[in-house]
Amino acid sequence: MEMRKTQVRHLLKDKRFLFASFLITWAAALQGHMMWLQRQDSFKEKFGDLNTDSESQV
Repeated sequence: MEMRKTQVRHLLKDKRFLFASFLITWAAALQGHMMWLQRQDSFKEKFGDLNTDSESQV
């Protein structure tokens, strides 16, 4: 059990592990953001842009 704890501590200190974790997290966040933007675009295509509709009626 003690051997496993030291391996985990060594792994967390390893800069390559931290960089890889950061890179994976960044890529997942970017993918989520791109999916959210795509949903926004499809909503605008389906229902139109609400801001321009309200300005044209005034």
